[in-house]
Amino acid sequence: MRVNHWIDGRITDQSDARRSPVYNPATGEVTGSVALATSEVVDQAVAAAQRAFPEWAATSPLRRARVMFRFKQLIEDNHDRLAECITREHGKLFTDARGEVTRGLEVVEYACGIPGVLKGEYTEQIAGGIDA
Repeated sequence: MRVNHWIDGRITDQSDARRSPVYNPATGEVTGSVALATSEVVDQAVAAAQRAFPEWAATSPLRRARVMFRFKQLIEDNHDRLAECITREHGKLFTDARGEVTRGLEVVEYACGIPGVLKGEYTEQIAGGIDA
């Protein structure tokens, strides 16, 4: 398995990158490699984030929550696969790794409810260009 950087919605070409091995800590086996970022790659990631920020900042809490609901569904659909990755890359028992995924899912579930938490006397961007 070769792990590269995800920047601006796509996997970056890391064919010439320095790489570091990924070990299964339970067995010591090398299971893959991860690309090490150069300062140029970090600059690309920061620039992509800066370009994305204004649109995301203008996105209503309800639309943001919908993104999180989709993320929640992906976690649920891939619960055991995620636990297998944790087991392989962190050496946890599979049952413990399943618990880690469940705890992460609880955080996502909380984020899905953020629109209700934000309610108060004044909420910015409750919908596109509308404050309430």
